[in-house]
Amino acid sequence: MFKNILVPTDGSALSCKAVKKAAVFAKKMGAKITGFHVAPVYRFNIYADYVPPNFESPQAYSVRIKKVAQRHLDVIKKAAAEAGVTCSCYYTTSDFPADAIVKAAKKYKCDVIFMASHGRTGLSRLLLGSETTKVLTHTKIPVLVYR
Repeated sequence: MFKNILVPTDGSALSCKAVKKAAVFAKKMGAKITGFHVAPVYRFNIYADYVPPNFESPQAYSVRIKKVAQRHLDVIKKAAAEAGVTCSCYYTTSDFPADAIVKAAKKYKCDVIFMASHGRTGLSRLLLGSETTKVLTHTKIPVLVYR
């Protein structure tokens, strides 16, 4: 039924649980996994003559983001290997993770997105919504939500 499953991760505990379930699901479907991580875009925080003590150059930020992404994506690679499933992983930067996930599904020709139901609660959920809800709203392919 499904041949290529996009598995986005933010590295949270629930996301890691969803990754393991996605690998089992992929094995049952005879599908491969495409792991995906979205990191925040670099922010240049220098104000006039003031350079904050925690300033990080764009190059240092890029190196740090790559390490963090690899750590999160390694969880997907490990789960896929344990399940005997083919896996490829990618990451990008974006201020809009849900949009990046939907674009990745198209770019990597995924036919389903398998993601955790992590997100906000209370007022922040009303104002911002969860990334899962945004993905559900904006994609045309099926989304399996792990709770």
